[in-house]
Amino acid sequence: MTDEYYRIKRLPPYVFAEVNAAKAAARAAGVDVIDLGMGNPDTPPPDAVIAKLAEVAADPRAHRYSASRGIPGLRKAQARYYERRFNVKLNPETEICVTLGSKEGLANLAQAITAPGDVILSPNPSYPIHAFGFIIAGATVRSIPVSPGPEFFTSLEYQMRFTVPRPTGMVIGYPSNPTAETVDLDFYREVVAFAKKHELWVISDLAYAEIYFDGNPPPSILEVDGGRDVAVEFTSMSKTFSMAGWRMGFAVGNERMIGALTRVKSYLDYGAFTPIQVAAVAALDGPEEEIAKRRDMYKRRRDVLIESFGRAGWDLPVPNASMYVWAPVPEAFAHLGAVGFAKKLIEEAGVAVSPGVGFGEQGEAFVRIAFVENEQRIRQAARQVKAFFQKA
Repeated sequence: MTDEYYRIKRLPPYVFAEVNAAKAAARAAGVDVIDLGMGNPDTPPPDAVIAKLAEVAADPRAHRYSASRGIPGLRKAQARYYERRFNVKLNPETEICVTLGSKEGLANLAQAITAPGDVILSPNPSYPIHAFGFIIAGATVRSIPVSPGPEFFTSLEYQMRFTVPRPTGMVIGYPSNPTAETVDLDFYREVVAFAKKHELWVISDLAYAEIYFDGNPPPSILEVDGGRDVAVEFTSMSKTFSMAGWRMGFAVGNERMIGALTRVKSYLDYGAFTPIQVAAVAALDGPEEEIAKRRDMYKRRRDVLIESFGRAGWDLPVPNASMYVWAPVPEAFAHLGAVGFAKKLIEEAGVAVSPGVGFGEQGEAFVRIAFVENEQRIRQAARQVKAFFQKA
């Protein structure tokens, strides 16, 4: 017998473990750690959504097995959302699958469409499941840039020319987690054209579609003519409606990929708890003001974070979308690396952030700061960071 299982051997040590240990130690010592690390919304979902959950949960019939691909009403609600938001008409029967959060959906899609030895292109840095979902499935991952400039397509051409075997798919995600970068429809048009030319599947992660501030709403790749010929897109209710713990997401788009995902899921789960799915319908069909309210909240927090951390001596880039700042490690602490600096912030300032290297080796010189605390706590975090900088 080997000492490690095949898939476990392909997973590196969990980068965030050291930071989590430092956070736990600080809290055990009585420190009130201000946690700006995990993108974990701190506000509840809309009242009407919680009420609908309770109402349906009171029905004795609601506690039976549900539907793996999602109840029909929820798939239809997602179709209505896409038509409203993106002017994209989807067939709820063949082009929509409900997932247990976008993370589970991405991982199961990787199992469905990937064979051992396949090569997948994934941004670096990026949300870890973008790469590791395919690595767990047995694929090899090649890195492409996150920034959507000319170097993005230069890298794609290079990978297609020199990678053996040729890549079969690529993952993209905008607004980006962790870098908060955004793209426009022209970028997606180039991606679709490239994918068709090279016979690539495209997996788009649009989890932050509704968290944007200073520009146009983030588009969907499915808005592009021919987009659904090559692409599947994942969305999530976690950030839009503060429903992270409910684990509710969607895969939409290409019929063949949605069919493969649906078939794999049918062997693995019976779907989300029915009351959660019904409540998700209430969220999707609810007033737009609920989405706008959360967007405004995150914009206020972003502005407070940028201003107060700037006064503390840490100049941060201003994100146009998402709930994160992709912050360079201050020069005075660059020798510590991302993990070392993040640990120091916890130990010396009582503030937790995510080390950028946890999103790929290209993130070594950065940390990700999430504005998931209220404005008062963010200002307090800035004061504690300022004191740490002055002491250091």
